[in-house]
This record gives sequence, structure tokens and C-alpha cells, in this order.
Amino acid sequence: MANTLDIPLHVKYIQSLGENKDDLVYHMTAHLRMNADALDRDAMIDFVMSCWDEEAGGFGSHPDHDAHLLSTLSAIQILTIQGATDRLDVPRVTKFILSLQQESGIFSGDQWGEIDTRFLFYVEKTVGYLRKCRNFDGGFGAREGAESHAAQVYVCVGALALLDRLDEIDQETLGWWLSERQLPNGGLNGRPEKLEDVCYSFWVLSSLCTLNKVAWINSDKLIEFILSAQDFEHGGIADRPGDQADVFHTNFGLAGLSLLGYPGLEDLDPLIESLGLRKGWTALPRQASCM
Repeated sequence: MANTLDIPLHVKYIQSLGENKDDLVYHMTAHLRMNADALDRDAMIDFVMSCWDEEAGGFGSHPDHDAHLLSTLSAIQILTIQGATDRLDVPRVTKFILSLQQESGIFSGDQWGEIDTRFLFYVEKTVGYLRKCRNFDGGFGAREGAESHAAQVYVCVGALALLDRLDEIDQETLGWWLSERQLPNGGLNGRPEKLEDVCYSFWVLSSLCTLNKVAWINSDKLIEFILSAQDFEHGGIADRPGDQADVFHTNFGLAGLSLLGYPGLEDLDPLIESLGLRKGWTALPRQASCM
């Protein structure tokens, strides 16, 4: 039924993604496999280690892909959760990460110099750069001068929250901008004049949770929109109803439902648990499921 979440079907869909390497979908989602495979522990660890870039000292998103800061973060998270940090070459990984920081305080994502505010989590000297990325509408862009985007707002708000610097944010204006991302059908978009997309259920909601402003959107209509994007034959969730499901939107659709307190899903913290850092961290104050 369109108004319920078919959890077993979606689990089966995710588990099936890596079964057929001759399938076009396998290769189209190769860059997502580090984050998405539902493998047993040993197979998961083996896959992560197969993504190690010996020359760079970091992890790629798939075997033979260049090392990147995002996939290196994912690898560290997975190995930590699986109790396999002994497999990490910590000095080399640390050297790789530090080699990517620029004089401005921003980090590039790889050795080729990709610049994006997604790469700024946890670094104290980046607060000044984040301040430069803040726009008149309260949002943040991917770099200084770039337009506000909901995914970039998530990483900038997240970085400032983890650094205890939410004072850098115009919270009322940003709360308004984020709530304006909801369209009449209940879905959220990433920027003005764009189509709704299930993935923004996580990006927008996480920021609203951090700012304690989830009540500024219609949660019931958002839940209805996410559920309507399910593939009830094969499993998975698409970007919007009628499109093909994929693991990216399945992941963030489920994350959004969790933040909204949908029954049957584990409670997700918008910052800490979504980063895989449960141990040793205290979740930011919020109401259960942000609601």
C-alpha cells in the first residue's frame, strides 16, 4: 500500500544490488557501494580494504577509484563500526587528509583539487571559511560565492554545530529558507524553482532538526511523499513517484522517515549517528526523532 513503508522489500532490494556484476545498475552505482552494500561483516571489511589507494594513502569509493576524502570518511566509519580499525594505516590516512587542506581553511576532496564545503567537518580553522560561504538568504553554498543549496546547508550547519558555533548562523532566516523548500505535494527541493526530490528529506530535515525547527514544515505531507516514491514491485525508493528506485534515494528516504519518527525504523541523530560516530559522542539535544 502506498501509505505504508515496506521494510522487508527494501532490505531485499539493497541486498540484491551487488549480486549481478553484469547488471548495468551495478556499475552505475559503483561509486555508492562503499556506503550501501548490505554485506556480512567479513565481506564488508574485505570490500572496504579493496578500495584502499596505496599510492595516495586513502580510500576510493570502489576498487581502482582514486582516493577521496568522502570515501575515506566512509571507510573509517565502517571499519570503526565493525571493530576493524586495526586494518587502518592511521599515519598514512592522517597524512592524506592533512595534505588536502588549503591555506584558506577549506579542504579539497582529492589530489586534483575539488573544492566543496562537504569536506569541512570537524576542522576548527574552517569556521572563517564557512562564514564566507553564508548567503543573504541564510543558506550556504558549496564554496564562497556559490548559491545556497540544501545539501551544502546540511554540511555547513553540521560542521558549525559540531564545533559549537551555531552562533555563526542566522537561524530564523535559514529556518525560513529551509521550510520554503517544501512544495505543495509535500516533497522538498534543494534550491528554489527545482523539483522535489526524496534525498532532500534528509538534507533539509537534518538542518531543521539541528535548528529545532522541524515544526516549520508539514511532516505528514512529507511522509506521504516519501512513501509514494517506493517501488512496490522490486523494492527501493526513487527520487520521486514514477521514477526508477536507486540505493541513494532509498538510503536518504529511510533516513528522512527515521528523523520524522516513522514506526519500525531506528532513531537517527541528524549529526552523530548519521556519521557513524555513536561511541564516545553525545547526541545534540533534540526531541525524539526531531518531532
